[in-house]
Amino acid sequence: MKYNIFNSIVSWSIKKRIAQINSFVHKPIETQSNVLTNLITKAKDTKWGEKYNYDKIKNYNDFKNNVPIHSYEDIAPYVNKIKQGHENILWPGQISFFAKSSGTTNDKSKFIPITNESLNECHFKAGKDMLSIYMNLFPESTIFHGKSLMIGGSKSLGKERNYTDGDLSSILISNLPIWTTFMRTPSINTALMSDWEEKMKKMAYEAIKQNVTSISGVPSWTMILLRKVLEISGKKNIHQIWPKLELYMHGGISMKPYQKEFDEIIGKTINYLEIYNASEGFFGIQNNLKEHSFLLMLDYGIFYEFIPIHNQEEKEDQIVSLKDVKKHVNYAIVISSNGGLWRYKIG
Repeated sequence: MKYNIFNSIVSWSIKKRIAQINSFVHKPIETQSNVLTNLITKAKDTKWGEKYNYDKIKNYNDFKNNVPIHSYEDIAPYVNKIKQGHENILWPGQISFFAKSSGTTNDKSKFIPITNESLNECHFKAGKDMLSIYMNLFPESTIFHGKSLMIGGSKSLGKERNYTDGDLSSILISNLPIWTTFMRTPSINTALMSDWEEKMKKMAYEAIKQNVTSISGVPSWTMILLRKVLEISGKKNIHQIWPKLELYMHGGISMKPYQKEFDEIIGKTINYLEIYNASEGFFGIQNNLKEHSFLLMLDYGIFYEFIPIHNQEEKEDQIVSLKDVKKHVNYAIVISSNGGLWRYKIG
């Protein structure tokens, strides 16, 4: 009975969201134009917005002419001010979370701002959309009859005086809405453990007891956990433990080197759905499981620009918005986002 009620609510929500996705698919330029307008309006009174005259920007050409392309080294002084507790620097209000990413050319960690808007309107919205797209493809799925096993980051959160930093996955897990605890495993405390070996062991013990119907995580981390699950359970394959498992959502690194091992260790055919996310934002979701391509998510508060790459060289003087993107051309991505990144080269 409870599953019927829950599935009815989920079905209504998914249909509503799929209609919105179809809308931006058919009106991509208009959608992105609205995103840029909203971003500029929101940030015009920040230190950054005042420096680049956001109050005078009326369209994309104004934005392009007013704001130069930036690397992490360019925004690092602003990030440091935010970490010191200053408000209204890159984005309105105070930013309390930073995704600690890989080093720059100076071998220092990057601290990518994670705002409330980027959490809710980008990353968490993407989590819902992954399931919306999947359920739209497989309406008879029973994925909500069980729990989702989420494999988080390998680093614990670091709490400083004015901010918290860590893996993006750890930040997301620590901020998940309360209602998600009924749909996921392991517990929050286990997922945020700092001792990686002990965490894998405890996650395995907790997950074995659940009816897991979906898994999400980076393939390398996920494979470590699945091996631990088999070791503890003594079973031959994952299918014997979670017979209702039907979906694995993965990203971060290529699945190709792991695909054969996943097929063998799971022991039955399941669906694989790839995503393209990063500390800087959630960008794409595979919306056709028969094709290895992504649907660029255009209404997550991220405005996209593209630098064409010719002979391995980026041509910044030829940068274009989505409106002028051409097929069969390689581009580097530049984003402006509700995370306080402006014309930022994600690398």
